[in-house]
Amino acid sequence: MEDVKAVYVVLPNSMHKEYVLRSAAIGKHVLCEKPMATSSEDARSMIEACSSARVKLMIAYRCRYQPHHLEVIRRAQSGDLGPIKLIESINGQNQGDPEQWRLRKALAGGGSLPDVGIYCLNAARAVTGEEPVEIEARIHSADGDPRFREVEESVAWIMRFPSGAMANLSTSYGIHRASRLAVHSDGRNLLLDNAYPYKGQRLTVPRAIDSRETETLIEIPAKDQFALELDHMAECVLTDRSPRTPGEEGLRDMKLMEAIYKSADQRALVRID
Repeated sequence: MEDVKAVYVVLPNSMHKEYVLRSAAIGKHVLCEKPMATSSEDARSMIEACSSARVKLMIAYRCRYQPHHLEVIRRAQSGDLGPIKLIESINGQNQGDPEQWRLRKALAGGGSLPDVGIYCLNAARAVTGEEPVEIEARIHSADGDPRFREVEESVAWIMRFPSGAMANLSTSYGIHRASRLAVHSDGRNLLLDNAYPYKGQRLTVPRAIDSRETETLIEIPAKDQFALELDHMAECVLTDRSPRTPGEEGLRDMKLMEAIYKSADQRALVRID
């Protein structure tokens, strides 16, 4: 066991807390899959346990290490686009077997939102570099579909950021695969197609030049995002650095997903402290 420096927790969501705490108790650094937990309370406990044990806790947001996503974030925050006005993102798929653990609330904590919608949520926060101040959401599940007896099928929500940027985001377990991230400003857009799968990303910049619409393809060499993520974790352990996506990042998304569910349940706008 002395040769093992870190543990990668890839269990069903409701089991993350137990095994992160177990790993911290024996002095092992932890890479934990997203969503971090099934509640913000559990997420806080995981952060506290790793902090007390003086071990690293990194949440496996693989897209935050993927080169196309990093380029979108860099361009959006560089000022080259001008003020960001609107972010659009969708991540959905047709989830199959109704008996799989992702469709059991006790194991997953929720449906499409914590599994695939979290990519849209985290991307919008990363692109703006801000935390949302308002959220309004709606949830729908098809009547009679055995897959959605316990968890939600589709979620659509709007977030407003302090700068005035708006994010229009959606996710579903009941559609043909859809995956896109778009960042809009008054002068140009950033469009990342096939945004969230393991490979196949395509980044373009549509804009007007001399009143003519153009689209420029941004060539970015493909790299294994899992390898980049694991290399970052290893480097943080070896050099005693804080991860780019620490437990606190996972906690923020947990709190925002709770606000999304609250807004949908109350059919009301929720303000974020």
